[in-house]
Amino acid sequence: MKTLFILNDGPYGSERTYNGLRLAGAISKQEGREVHVFLIGDAASAAHRNQKVPQGFYSIEVMLGNLIRHGGKVGICGTCMDARGMGEGDILDGTHRSTLAELAEWTAWADKVLVF
Repeated sequence: MKTLFILNDGPYGSERTYNGLRLAGAISKQEGREVHVFLIGDAASAAHRNQKVPQGFYSIEVMLGNLIRHGGKVGICGTCMDARGMGEGDILDGTHRSTLAELAEWTAWADKVLVF
């Protein structure tokens, strides 16, 4: 089973990105499952490296790292990165600058597409 998650909200403030990553992480741990996550709009900043959060608060950076360690792929909208002043050196290891063309490919690849 192949699942694509498209995340739209920033990493903090709303819990939609958090909940989308919780589900993506749980699915990625299941045998025979593949997960791709595409960060678009304000969600592009979810892949920013060196996030500082209060002790005891969830870290989107850690959640993305766990997803990647379980074989998940994470693409970040390049136009959205540019709009937020993010360069290649600003993003987490294991993520990559992406395009709408790749999102279209991932959408065709997926058995399920979930949008948060």
